[in-house]
Amino acid sequence: MGIADDQLSHLEDALLQRESSELYAGDGSVDYQGQPVLKRKTGNWRACPFILGNECCERLAYYSIAKNLVNYLTTNLHEGNVSAARSVSTWAGTCYLTPLLGAYIADSYWGRYWTIAVFSAFYFIGICTLSISALVPTFKPAECVGSICPKATPAQNAIFFGGIYLMALGTGGIKPCVSSFGADQFDDTDADERVKKGSFFNWFYFSITIGSLVASSLIIWIQENVGWGIGFGVPAIFMGVAITSFFLGTPLYRFQRPAGSPLTRICQVIVASYQKRKLEFPQDISHLFESQDKHSSIAGNRKLEHTQGMKCLYKAAVLSVTDEKNGVIDPWKLCTITQVEELKILIRILPIWATVIFFSAVHSQMATMFVEQGMMMDRTIGSFTIPAASLSIFGVISVIFWVPVYDRILIPVARKFTGKEKGISDLQRIGIGLLISILAMVYAALLEIKRLEDARKQGLVDENVAVSLSILWQIPQFCLVGAAEVFAFVGLMEFFYDQSPDSMRSFFSALALLTTAVAYYLSSLILTIVTAVTTAGGRPGWIPDNLNQGQLYNFFWLLAGLSFVNLL
Repeated sequence: MGIADDQLSHLEDALLQRESSELYAGDGSVDYQGQPVLKRKTGNWRACPFILGNECCERLAYYSIAKNLVNYLTTNLHEGNVSAARSVSTWAGTCYLTPLLGAYIADSYWGRYWTIAVFSAFYFIGICTLSISALVPTFKPAECVGSICPKATPAQNAIFFGGIYLMALGTGGIKPCVSSFGADQFDDTDADERVKKGSFFNWFYFSITIGSLVASSLIIWIQENVGWGIGFGVPAIFMGVAITSFFLGTPLYRFQRPAGSPLTRICQVIVASYQKRKLEFPQDISHLFESQDKHSSIAGNRKLEHTQGMKCLYKAAVLSVTDEKNGVIDPWKLCTITQVEELKILIRILPIWATVIFFSAVHSQMATMFVEQGMMMDRTIGSFTIPAASLSIFGVISVIFWVPVYDRILIPVARKFTGKEKGISDLQRIGIGLLISILAMVYAALLEIKRLEDARKQGLVDENVAVSLSILWQIPQFCLVGAAEVFAFVGLMEFFYDQSPDSMRSFFSALALLTTAVAYYLSSLILTIVTAVTTAGGRPGWIPDNLNQGQLYNFFWLLAGLSFVNLL
């Protein structure tokens, strides 16, 4: 009788647990009131339109500024080509560096939702300041008189750069959190929702691309044909729409609790493993320290299983005599298996992280050198003049084309051959993107050689004017970079999210974005070095103000070569 009762009790518990898993998310997420979330009322695709709408409008605002900023600096603030390209690279790099700050705050204290909300305010103030600097004549230099172009005063520079760097700060809280926050809407413990999460990253990037498309076409046209004040003001309005969209979805969101500083936990493992470096490693890994509770001792984090490799780090989880005597755990002397695994995961992804840097350097040329190259080509079609920065619309169109093709055609076909859930691995996807980016640089170099040949034939070498070669010849290089984005950037985004522990997802997203920051700084450094070396002895250099006297193709060859070495 007693055995039958026990069996009945176990059966009831199993049924209750199954019912609970069907009703509630199993990843520890809560609703906006802090209660366990009901699957049928929260998250999943029902919450995503608000997040995707937010990202689309925010990226529209960002790209409206970033894609044509080099043109504004040269035509309105009267900077030279190299100086303008360096300013854009440094600012854009900062936009992708500040996410480390935002990720730290999100994972440690505020959570992703409130980090996005607070930093959006800084972003909005920054873009409004930028709009005012372009609208009010006092806040910008006077127009050129002939060849005399007055430089911006320190006060004018302070207002302009203050605005764009407030945007950079705001970006720091949005970018590392919004993709992870969107993926948080899908329960990792539910097989069906896990598949949908993989699709989410493709459509998340698709939303970015729609924003970029509007920025590359309509907004850039407004900037160059209506006015820069209005051209910066419209993106500010869209940023307001982005903030509104985000808050409207609040009742439907699933939230993950902040788990404390991941950087502190990483440092604890390093310190503890060093202090215990002379201890013997136990033969039985069950003797390594781990929380006895069902869940990890790290809030909002599931336990991570022990993996092979980097044995020295596991000294941090070895119980010593003093640990057992005291009975009180000092996290700087004894760490859990989960903490050690967090650090091991971080170390393992760093080589992948490094390989994407050169791809990001290639991608950054769409907003700098591709634009400057395009400004020296024939931009007229009939009576219409194409803004050079608007050619990036073809990179956007390429992304819009490839995202659904990849998601709906390539993945199902590849799945039949490989048997993998994703069709191909994230690393294979990234590798394909790197290869396509090399082809883009090769094409850009060949096109520049052709442009210079036309400049010589037309006797324009000494004149800082455009040649008759149509700017439409740039379309293939933008399309190639766009295709490379779909493979490399989306692959990296999904790879980092899948590899990251629950409590470090914002941090890992920030690391993915950091590749772009490093790439922009790298591009700025390469420009500085190339200019210093090639202008020695009074030579015009590879990238002079008059590109008809330059050798811009060598810069593209250099990036192609570095990218090829990186791929190997």
